[in-house]
Amino acid sequence: MLLVCDSGNAGYPHIMAESQTKHELSSTAYNRLKAEHDELVGAGRVDIAAKIEAARALGDLSENGDYHAAKEEQGKMEGRIRHLNALLQNAVIVDDTIRGEVVAVGRVVTIRFEGDDETEKFLIGSIEERHEDDELGSPGSPLGRALMGAAPGHVVSYEVSSS
Repeated sequence: MLLVCDSGNAGYPHIMAESQTKHELSSTAYNRLKAEHDELVGAGRVDIAAKIEAARALGDLSENGDYHAAKEEQGKMEGRIRHLNALLQNAVIVDDTIRGEVVAVGRVVTIRFEGDDETEKFLIGSIEERHEDDELGSPGSPLGRALMGAAPGHVVSYEVSSS
């Protein structure tokens, strides 16, 4: 059982859009991810292309550590670009004009587990929402599903699967 003590908004509006796999993000996270995407697609690709070209100029590619390192960096960057594309294309901007004291994506909640005197703070959202030192609680996790819509003082329970 959990006791919801506080469900502060922490300044996070929510993002919603239509798609098959929706990713609920705050506008802060969306804007940060969009800026990262734009940087990687623009200057990032130019920089990595320059590194690859400089490494090619060193000669034999089969034993060229600089070339292989640059290609590996390029692969990781392209993977991040694809990941950001998927997040941004499927972003769901949740209306932050809905005020209230209920737990929702982007809110920081303080909970106390039954039988425990200490409280813990959780940010409800995806890993891309993470900020500061708050623990992260996915809205799709058993804890997140139990907390969604709960109000301060509300006692909720959830079951953790062992698989």
